[in-house]
Amino acid sequence: MIRSTSTALLATSILFGTACSRGTENGGSESSASWSPQNPTSVQGVAAASIKSALSQRLGAARPAKLDEDQWAHTLRLYRMYGDNPLWLSPEGLHGDRAFALTNAILGAESDGMRMDRYPIGDLAQAIAAVHQAKTPTAQQLAEADVLLTASFAALGEDYLTGQVDPKTVAQSWHIDPQEENVDSALVRGLRNPALDKSIATMRPQDDDYAGLRRELDRFQKIVVGGGWPVVPAGDALKPGEAGDPARLAALRARLAAEGIGVPAAPPARASLIPVPQGNRQPAPARSNIYDRGLAAAVAQFQARHGIVVDSALGAETMESLNLPAQYRMAQIAANLERLRWLPRSFGSRYIFVNVPAFRLEAYDAGKKTLEMKVIVGQEYEDRITPVFSDSMEYVVFRPFWLVTPGIAEKELFPKIAANPGYLGDNDYEIYTAQGQRRIRQKPGGKNSLGLVKFIFPNDFNIYLHDTPNRELFEKDVRGFSHGCIRVERPEQLAQFVLGWDLAKITEQMRQGPDDRRVNLSRKIPVYITYGTAYIRSGQLYFGNDLYDRDDKLVQAVYRGALPSTEVVQAVQALRRIAAR
Repeated sequence: MIRSTSTALLATSILFGTACSRGTENGGSESSASWSPQNPTSVQGVAAASIKSALSQRLGAARPAKLDEDQWAHTLRLYRMYGDNPLWLSPEGLHGDRAFALTNAILGAESDGMRMDRYPIGDLAQAIAAVHQAKTPTAQQLAEADVLLTASFAALGEDYLTGQVDPKTVAQSWHIDPQEENVDSALVRGLRNPALDKSIATMRPQDDDYAGLRRELDRFQKIVVGGGWPVVPAGDALKPGEAGDPARLAALRARLAAEGIGVPAAPPARASLIPVPQGNRQPAPARSNIYDRGLAAAVAQFQARHGIVVDSALGAETMESLNLPAQYRMAQIAANLERLRWLPRSFGSRYIFVNVPAFRLEAYDAGKKTLEMKVIVGQEYEDRITPVFSDSMEYVVFRPFWLVTPGIAEKELFPKIAANPGYLGDNDYEIYTAQGQRRIRQKPGGKNSLGLVKFIFPNDFNIYLHDTPNRELFEKDVRGFSHGCIRVERPEQLAQFVLGWDLAKITEQMRQGPDDRRVNLSRKIPVYITYGTAYIRSGQLYFGNDLYDRDDKLVQAVYRGALPSTEVVQAVQALRRIAAR
C-alpha cells in the first residue's frame, strides 16, 4: 500500500491541530528564534514532579522496541541536554504543533524508501491514543508518549543523516565516513528549530539527485502496485530491420512504454498469411513482425539508461535487463537513496564527484556543476575494483613517471618481457633502484600509461585520477578497464579547474614542460569516489552498470522500505487512525 502524503498531512493535522492552538506556548511559537521545552507545572492536571519521576524511571528502563542501542543513546543524550525534562508536553497535553510535525515526518519516511518497521509506529500510536483518550492520563502514560516521540525523532534523524543500513553489512566496499559524531549536534539543532517539520526535512540529503530519486521511487511504486510490467518472451537476438515474433515485439513495446520510454507506432505488418476473419467479425489488427528502426531506437534509449552497451539490438544482456521485475528496479532506487544518505551533508564549496557505475566525473564550484566528463574505472576483478572513499586533492604532477607496482609487473610485464626482450625499450620502460629494490618504471611522454598529468589525493588505496594515451576507450559505453585508478576524458580542463591556470599554460606543461613536475594546489579540493547504480542526469532516471555486483545485498536490505509489508502497513494505518480522531 503506497501512502498519499497529502492524506497523512490532513489526518495528522486533525489530531494535533486540536490539541492546542499553534504558536501560543512560551518558547513554542513559530516566530521564536529558538524553541525550548515549556516545563509546565502540570500537564492535563498531572503534577510536573510526578511526570519527571515517571520519565526518569522510563529512561532508566529498557529501550523501546525497534530502536537499536545507538538510537537509544542519542535519545538519552537529548534528554540530558534538557535536564531530563519532558520534550513534547504542554499544559494541555502533547505539544500540538511539534507532535504533529514529528508524526507527519515519520509517516513521510516512506517516500524516502525507509523501512518503517524500524520505528516504533504501533507503540507510538498506542501511547498517543492513551494520552488523548484519558481525561486525566497517568504520569507513566505521559512519560511513555514523550519518550517514544523523542526516540522516534532521534531514530528518524539519525537515519536521514547516516542511513538505515551499515554499508559493511551489505558488502559495499564503502570507506566514506558517515559522520556519526555529528548526529547529536544535528539532532539538538533540529529540535531547537521552531519549524520542526522543516528541520527534519533538511536532515535528508538536499541535492537534486536525491529529490529526483524520491520522485522516481514514487513512480516505480505505482508501477509495482499496478501490476508491474510485461515480460518480454525469449527469442533470437534481433537487429533493426529483422523479422521477429509479433507477440514478442508487442510485449517489447508494452514493456518499454511501462517504464516511460516513448515508442513510435508500429509500422504495418508485412504482407503475409494473415488469417481471414470468419463470419461478420471485424478483422483483428495485424501486429507488426518487424523489429523496425523506431522500436530499435527506443531499445537504444533503454540501453543508454540502463548501463548497457548501446547497439540497438535486442540481445541477451538487454533482454535480461528488460525482464528484471519492476519490484527489483523499485528497490534499486531505494537502495541508492540509502547510498546518498551515507554521504556527508556538505561536500564543500569546491569538490570533485565521481560515480563509478555512471563512468562519470563532475566538478563543482560554489555548489554549481562547472565541469563533467567521462571516466574509465577499475575492472570487475577483486584486485582492480575502484573503492568508495573520499580524500582531498593536494597536488598535480605534469609529465609523470609511472612506477609499476610489483603485482602488475609480475602478472603483466614480465611475461611480455620474456616473450620479447625488447619490450621494455619499445614502450619507454626502464629499470631503476628505489629503496634498495629494483623496480620498473615508465618514462614520461606519449606512451606513458598515466598520460601527461595525474591528480593526487593521498589515500590508503593508492587511487588517483590521471590522463591516458588510450583515448579510444572513452568511446565505449561500459568503461571498466583500469587497475583501479580513474582515467579522465579531459585532463586539461580538470587541471584548469583544480589549479585555476590558463588552458594554454596547462597544455604547455603537459606537452613541453619539465618531466615529473609537481604543482601543489593553493587549496585542497575534496574528492568523492562513489557508487550509485540509480541516479538522475538532466532530470532523467538512469540505472548505471552494477560493475562490482554490489546491488543485490543492499536491495534485499531495503526492499521492505520500498514496498512495506502488511504488518507495517497496518501499523501505519493505526497511527493514521489515531491522527484522524
